Amino acid sequence: REDALAYWFRADTQTYVAEKDGTVVGTYILRPNQLGPGSHVANAAFIAASNAQGSGVGRAMAEHCLAEARQMGFRAMQFNFVVSTNAPAIHLWKQLGFKIVGTLPGAFRHPEKGYVDVHVMYRSLLDASEAS
Repeated sequence: REDALAYWFRADTQTYVAEKDGTVVGTYILRPNQLGPGSHVANAAFIAASNAQGSGVGRAMAEHCLAEARQMGFRAMQFNFVVSTNAPAIHLWKQLGFKIVGTLPGAFRHPEKGYVDVHVMYRSLLDASEAS
């Protein structure tokens, strides 16, 4: 628990929650993917309540996250560990302009499927006129 709290609430991390009717239905964090020369690329992690999955909460958080990242001055966003069996997440990220730029074979130990691949997904946050 302490490790999870330390990861979620690091000093360089912004934490957001999604609410519906006064109940928290999701949360996400936004931070630099790397320190120093790589700090212009954002990274985020998301959690949606199990009873909120499929309700649009994930998309709403993702769209909010992309807008916040742009406002904070990030030039791109990268997800380092998208589990290949998480088809809804991969579908959403692709709809929002992310591309799979790499695959880590067998990098996730799925509790039911054994070792499965993990994707690195990336997208620019710049307008075409800014991309230089």
